Amino acid sequence: MKTKSIFLSSLMAFFSLVAVGQFTPHHQWTLLDQGIMDEIIGETSGETAFNHILEMGAYNRNRPASEYSTTLWEAEYVLQMLKEYNIPGSKIERFEGRQAWDGIKGELWEISPGKKKIADYDDLRSMLASGSKNADVEAELIWIEEGSEADLEGLDLEGKIVVTSASAGRVHDKVVELGAVGVISFNSPRPLVDPLQIPWSGIRSRSDNVTFGFNLPPREGHLLRNRLMRGEIIRVHAVVEAEMQDLDLQVPTCVIPGSDPDAGEIIFSAHLFEGYTKQGANDNISGSASILEVARTLYNLMEEGRIPRTKRNIRFIWVPEFSGTIPWVNEHADLMEKTLCNINLDMVGLWLSKSQSFFNLERTTFGNAHYLNDVMENYYRYVGETNRVSLVLSGRGGYLNRIVAPSGSDEPFYYAIEAHYGASDHEVFNDWAVGVPGIMMITWPDNFYHTSEDRPDKCDPTQMKRCSVIAAAAAYTIALAEEGMATQIAGEVFSNGIRRMGHQLQRGLDELGDAGNDNIEATYKKTRGYVEATLLNEIETLETVLELAPEDADLQTYVGEQSDLLTSIAQSQLQAIDGLMKNKTSVLGMNPIFLKLTKLEKKAMAITPKATAKVKEKGYRGYSSLIPRPNRNEPRSTPGSIANTGEMQRLCNGRYNLLEIKKLLDTQYSRESDLQTLIDYAAVLKSAGLVN
Repeated sequence: MKTKSIFLSSLMAFFSLVAVGQFTPHHQWTLLDQGIMDEIIGETSGETAFNHILEMGAYNRNRPASEYSTTLWEAEYVLQMLKEYNIPGSKIERFEGRQAWDGIKGELWEISPGKKKIADYDDLRSMLASGSKNADVEAELIWIEEGSEADLEGLDLEGKIVVTSASAGRVHDKVVELGAVGVISFNSPRPLVDPLQIPWSGIRSRSDNVTFGFNLPPREGHLLRNRLMRGEIIRVHAVVEAEMQDLDLQVPTCVIPGSDPDAGEIIFSAHLFEGYTKQGANDNISGSASILEVARTLYNLMEEGRIPRTKRNIRFIWVPEFSGTIPWVNEHADLMEKTLCNINLDMVGLWLSKSQSFFNLERTTFGNAHYLNDVMENYYRYVGETNRVSLVLSGRGGYLNRIVAPSGSDEPFYYAIEAHYGASDHEVFNDWAVGVPGIMMITWPDNFYHTSEDRPDKCDPTQMKRCSVIAAAAAYTIALAEEGMATQIAGEVFSNGIRRMGHQLQRGLDELGDAGNDNIEATYKKTRGYVEATLLNEIETLETVLELAPEDADLQTYVGEQSDLLTSIAQSQLQAIDGLMKNKTSVLGMNPIFLKLTKLEKKAMAITPKATAKVKEKGYRGYSSLIPRPNRNEPRSTPGSIANTGEMQRLCNGRYNLLEIKKLLDTQYSRESDLQTLIDYAAVLKSAGLVN
């Protein structure tokens, strides 16, 4: 009875910490003082940011050949704006480039039974599939459905142009082998949402006999298909002109200098180019426009003395996606060593309700634990809670603090704090060899993503303002932070950490509650691991705050006390899991489970991998050339049983043993990592000289 009483008291204490039933709706806080927030909100212009989208991406234009050999329009525009704003260090850095496909002309005419134009590159750039080669042919059309083997069986494609509902790139090689001279596609990712959008797609052929592809919107493609299915004989004339252009990789950049050049940096990134024919308003001219507005806002406010100057630099880079970020980061390896974090903006401008979208914060992984996540969440939450109508506060009327652009929407701010997601430039910073924690701001879903309909009318000046306010406030907070602010940030990490730990507890209780006789022991072990891994991550996250004031003994004491409190909470959580296990085993007619370390687990606990200097020697992913390719015939030698090898590598920081790394992986990913494979893969990394 005494043990039970202690357990219940601990559990009640824990739940009192995480209770949210008495949420206080009128208390919305930011790490920055309200006066500074008012200056940032007032200065930030959603209209200016939206106008940058109009200037750089009002429509998809055909670049003249001279642009490839000089400076690309968007890069020149960003540089001119930075110079107009007088921001220091404004320049374009250039790196060795590559060739880019350049469409010049693409016309597709029906010549029989009637005379009408079907597609024209001058109308919509997406109508000509990138990678298309020069052509001037007349041919009959033939309908091939999806272009599968069954669809093509018995068809004579010799000298014909195929019409398909599949993408041009998907069917190109197989139909050319059968004698076709070209492809017309009306493939679309969202034909029911928008019958006009054409995906940005191309022909990436392994064949020497590349032809051409035209893309039609679904509305027009269905009409053409229906005519062919009725038996009409349609002949067309296709004319294509294209060439390959040499160009370098262009990265406009600037820096707002802090008062202490040795105190570190915060780096903003956004990809200005995702290819050179595609120019998407939301993807990603919106992100590029937003960080341009953040640069203007913060520089003006500090230059005019309206907010204090920061201690740390705030740097901005506008990059070709991945292809420009990688050489820039590699070129500035010394800068990476003192960079605190990266804030990446990718697709941030959507009018949220029109795509049933949310503005998402994609956090770092456990392998790059950092307080940046909680600083960002602070401002997401503030904008979200002050830009909605609360039933509890309805007597006060309207939003608590309107952040709305004059010509933008007046709708609530729909936002979500999510786990890590890659696929953008922050992944370059998060790489094992770079080691800079990076988050992504992104609107998702996007009903116009990667299509011809990604135009400025899908973007919202209010969303651009809110995005820029959040980004500016978060970067400024970190760039400004010394002892006092660092303590506030630690408190934010701690309080949010309690909530995250509560989430993992509830997840574990749910999984354990569903377990049966055949899997209850494994589930019990795994769910305890959720709590243990989350505690490890939260303590490491707290300790990252110390980089803001490394000499402050009071901060070190405070962080240590918070870590101890989190440990106590985790112990209460583990007692809750233990209590449910005892209840479940009793219901199932089993004896209570007493976990014992297996021989393999003891072996894993004895191995604590720590990255060597060799990891960073060759820059971004340079270490990958040192890792032998796995032998697929020996399952234990392959990393395929590890949920995410990149994350496993990041966790090789000398802090965690391999059993802890397994728990950290299993807590983050739905696919469980195999412990023996982790041991084997660590041995591979050791033999490559990448870990000790």
